[in-house]
Order: sequence, then structure tokens, then C-alpha cells
Amino acid sequence: MSKLVIVGTVAFDAIETPFGKTDKILGGAATFIGLAASHFDINAAAVSIVGDDFPQEYLDLLSERHIDTTGIEIIENGKTFFWSGRYHNDMNTRDTLVTELNTLADFKPVVPEDYKDAEVVMLGNLHPIVQSSVLDQMSKKPKLAILDTMNYWMDCALDDLINVIKRIDVITINDEEARQLTGEYSLLVAAKKIQEMGPQYVVIKKGEHGALLFHEDQVFYAPALPLKEVFDPTGAGDTFAGGFAGYLAKTNDYSFENMKNAVIYGSTLASFCVEKFGTERMQNLTSEEVHKRLLQFKQLTQFDIELG
Repeated sequence: MSKLVIVGTVAFDAIETPFGKTDKILGGAATFIGLAASHFDINAAAVSIVGDDFPQEYLDLLSERHIDTTGIEIIENGKTFFWSGRYHNDMNTRDTLVTELNTLADFKPVVPEDYKDAEVVMLGNLHPIVQSSVLDQMSKKPKLAILDTMNYWMDCALDDLINVIKRIDVITINDEEARQLTGEYSLLVAAKKIQEMGPQYVVIKKGEHGALLFHEDQVFYAPALPLKEVFDPTGAGDTFAGGFAGYLAKTNDYSFENMKNAVIYGSTLASFCVEKFGTERMQNLTSEEVHKRLLQFKQLTQFDIELG
């Protein structure tokens, strides 16, 4: 059975959208990635850090989903990373209200011994130096290293980011970040520039407008499934990454053709994530629901046409 290492935040979020607001709830990139990846028959481990204010029930939730939590360090008398944000009416833009790094400020990830030979590594959005330190700990080069990042690191740690990008196989970023990283408006040109930095594959997420997959001169586009309502977009990108990484770890096939399927799985799982606040929807998601929505995706994108 394939192994997947997931590195990222396990955190508290407080969210406000046009549909309501929450107090502190379970969040964090590694949490969303892990819950999505748990839908595949793989061995997954989360590597993160929390304070002793983090409820045991949240750790148990991950364990129940067959996510190894021995790599989640618990700091005595420490406080867990906290983020609070407010979404605008269009649900595509948001304001960060509070960011408290707390224990994350001194995070030095330690990959569990049993996972240092993992085939797939999913580097969630963290400081590029932290991401690099995880690759340094692997006992052999992973078959697939996937990196997620954001514009913040392009602003304040660009050199470190470029260095870790050289070492990975797949990068997942949104369209705005792809343009900032390359200085190119055309996403085709931006993707080509990013491939020249190191990654063989570039995934550009476009939110409600789907996702693009680039490899050499090949391009694949997956639409987002039209939804009646989007309740909370928090964690959708991480859920996409978890579904993408989980599917590839399960199938052990890292070809462009199979990555198309991984993009569809990631998009499908992300479409559930936005239906409730935080991780609530992902906590109760069944394989039957996923299968049904995959069929919807297939019907949405499949057609026959006669070309003269």
C-alpha cells in the first residue's frame, strides 16, 4: 500500500461569510488535505504542530480516518495556529481579520520514521524553508513531490520558494499566484515558465472556474461542478490537493493521462468542501456521495461530436 506524507497546518479557523459565522472550528491545510486523501486506500501521515489547547477529539477524528498523527507535535502550554477571515458577497475575495502563528512560528517538521520512504509527499502551504526541510528528511527521493504555495511567500521569501520549486514534480497554485510568480498574464505562458523552474506538472486552480493541468505542451481543463450554493470556500484548494495527491498515491501512476483523473477527483472532493463551514462536510462525506458526484462530473464534461 502506497504511503503519503502530508505536511501543513492543523489549526483553528473562525469564518464569516454572507451565510453566517463560526467560533473557533477545526481547520488547517493538513487537515483538509488529510480528510480528502482519506477517501483512498493508502497509508497517510500528517506532519504538523499544535498547542495543548488542541482538542483530542480532533486528533481522534484524523486517526479514525486512518491518518497517522504521530507526526503532529503537541507543545505543552502552547497555542495552536489561528486564522480568522471574512468573505465578501462574491465568495471569491476575503479579508484576513486575525492571524496568530503561535506554535507554528517555531515549527520544525519531523517526518515519522515509517514514512521517510513515502512514494508521495504533499507539501501544504508553509514557509518554503519548512517545505524543503521535509524533502531533506526523506530516505529516498519520493516518486512524486507536490507543492502548494501562495502569494505571501512570493512577497517575502521568493528566493527560498524558487529553491524548493526546483525540487518538486507538481506545483498547485491559483491563477493570480501563477501570474505573480512569472510576471506573465497568459496562463499558458506562465505555466511554461513555471515548468522551466523545475516542476514537470503545473496545476493552476481557478476556483469556481475549474482547474488547468499543464505538462510539456499538453493542457487539460476540468470545470468546477456548478453548485446551488457555496457556503464557505475555506479549505477548498487544500481539499483539491488532498484528492489529487490521494488518488495518485493510490494508483501509483504519475502519467499525464492519470493526472487528469486526479484533477477530477480533487475537483469533486473540493465541491463538497464548500457546502458547509470548515471541515464539517468533509467529516461526514461518504464514498457513495463521492461516486455519485463523479458521475455528475462525467456527464458534465463528456460528449460525442462528429468531426468532418
